[in-house]
Amino acid sequence: MLLVVAFRSCLRKSVFFSQRSFSSQRGALGSTRILYDGECPVCVKEISFLQFLQRNRPDQVDFVDISLPEYDESKYGVSYEMAMQEMTVIDKYNKVHCGVSAFSVMYSAVGLPWLGWFISLPLVRPVMDRAYGVFARNRLKWTGREGCTTGRCVKKQN
Repeated sequence: MLLVVAFRSCLRKSVFFSQRSFSSQRGALGSTRILYDGECPVCVKEISFLQFLQRNRPDQVDFVDISLPEYDESKYGVSYEMAMQEMTVIDKYNKVHCGVSAFSVMYSAVGLPWLGWFISLPLVRPVMDRAYGVFARNRLKWTGREGCTTGRCVKKQN
């Protein structure tokens, strides 16, 4: 039930000009969890960069590949389908952030708080929302995964 509420919460909000977050009751407090699609080459490049940045603070950020069979929706309170729609980050207080809001939290967690602040500025945020909205809607097609355009990709099997 929590997964359905979480999914609807992010989708109900407008893709543009909104704070995209809600609370999750899952996971331990303390670390930021970044949910990413390990089958997306663009996403993997970004995650590799973030892992490099946070190498000196490994206990602060957990990177969770949602494409792996081990991904447990109930552990994070975020469905696979929801996480495939757009970037999703769970902050250290178990608040789930979607879209550009997720990037702001993510950059702050890996030691780039100035970048998180910058993309949240009133003049920058609308541009980021629009640009990321276009990317999120088309990333599967643009990365050669046309058969997965609904965000309901077949997960890898063990």
